[in-house]
Amino acid sequence: MQLLTHHHDVSPDKPALIFEPSGHVVTYGELADRTWRLMRLLHDQGLRRGDHLAILMENNPRFLEVCWAALKSGMYVTAINRYLTADEAGFILGDCSASVLVTSAAMAETAAGALAQAPQCAVRLMVDGVAKGFISYEQALAAAGPGPVEDWAGDFMLYSSGSTGRPKGIKRPLQDCPIEDGWRLKPSQAKYGFGPDMVYLSPAPLYHSAPLSYVLGTHYFGGTAVVMERFEPADALALIERHRVTHSQWVPTMFVRFLKMSEAERRAHDLSSHRCAVHSAAPCPVEVKRAMIEWWGPIIEEYFGATEGNGSTSITSAEWLERPGSVGRARAGIIHICGEDGEDLPPGEIGQIYFEQPTLVFRYHNDDAKTASAQHPRRPTWTSVGDIGYVDDQGYLFLTDRKSFMIISGGVNIYPQAIENALVLHPKVADVAVIGVPNPDFGEEVKAIVEPAAGVAGTPELAAELTAFLSGQIAKHTIPRSFDFMETLPRLPTGKLSKQALKANYWPAPAR
Repeated sequence: MQLLTHHHDVSPDKPALIFEPSGHVVTYGELADRTWRLMRLLHDQGLRRGDHLAILMENNPRFLEVCWAALKSGMYVTAINRYLTADEAGFILGDCSASVLVTSAAMAETAAGALAQAPQCAVRLMVDGVAKGFISYEQALAAAGPGPVEDWAGDFMLYSSGSTGRPKGIKRPLQDCPIEDGWRLKPSQAKYGFGPDMVYLSPAPLYHSAPLSYVLGTHYFGGTAVVMERFEPADALALIERHRVTHSQWVPTMFVRFLKMSEAERRAHDLSSHRCAVHSAAPCPVEVKRAMIEWWGPIIEEYFGATEGNGSTSITSAEWLERPGSVGRARAGIIHICGEDGEDLPPGEIGQIYFEQPTLVFRYHNDDAKTASAQHPRRPTWTSVGDIGYVDDQGYLFLTDRKSFMIISGGVNIYPQAIENALVLHPKVADVAVIGVPNPDFGEEVKAIVEPAAGVAGTPELAAELTAFLSGQIAKHTIPRSFDFMETLPRLPTGKLSKQALKANYWPAPAR
């Protein structure tokens, strides 16, 4: 079957997308027609397989058709984080050498500033309006011809978070086949029961790899995707009931917000249609996940992987209840836990996580040194993105933390993740980050930066209460030596926390 053509012919009036709370519906007939028109427009502008298109938009009804058109044209697609500054977005736009930018009126100021760093970007389309330097997306589509176009498999080239410097584009070689034959996520999504009867709830920003891929995967199987324009926990529960949602995807910070709702709010909606809730993106505290399974039932599926696509694991609720804290066994690649010398470590010992693949599956765009740093020192097809952890004797992986987040105090390794997992369960804590700060005797000491819950003041008394709360839960030497309080921690809607930005407040700037 040709992707979208089949759904256009069989169920043209079926909703492919429902945006909430606006209620905007895009049917499969509309999605296919608009995708074909944009493909013709791109072709008429001289764009070919291997060229590059960038998107800078909020969760907008046009987002998915732009992705489909570029992917089916064999192009690379870079979705830019809408929360970046113009300078940050401009770096990505210039670095990826995009020939096309599709943006929206809501992002016009950022887009205009970003283009100053991307003179090569000649095709500039604006959705929901028009501004100087852009052409109207709707007018351009109306002038393009209708009808199916021959397609080839393009791919995403998304950018790392840039927590330790400028973000890097993650580039994979294009596959020489139509997109139906080269669709990367089909096997994993089939595992979760994706099919034409599904209704998938996407509460996260579409610029992030997981929600974007899973909404496109929903279309691959002919289901309906309900996209939240902004996540609110009570709204999400109401949408599950209203649209009889069958599948969903979350990050752990969303689970925490669900669990801090009142019992009455949590029980206010019928969730009986909900049969698969996938989560990923960050480690989930054990007690948080246990509480979610008790509430939603054993429908929670977890996977671990990176945007780099170098390997992944998965675990069901039943498996997790037997091994709390695990992120599962390998489903793509072979896991290796390696010590500082690069040698494999036995089960139970903590080291750097590598995934072995038959070939090197990605490169960092314009950065051979970073590509090399992700490779094992002696085995170039083993790659790591800096996570550390261990496997048990059955091959189940447990994450300890990111290597770059580890605190070394007096020669002892301290993993912030365990401290954060304990603190976030305190009712007066909305969010928390644990970092290492300078200590003249031990090199580093542990500091917790806490975002207090609504109506709670960050005081010395709260710091003392949190210290007492941790006593007996975690090792004494890992209890924070100090607490600071912030109104809002720098966390993106994807669940990613910018620890580098926090550490910059406590460490001297590197010498230039």
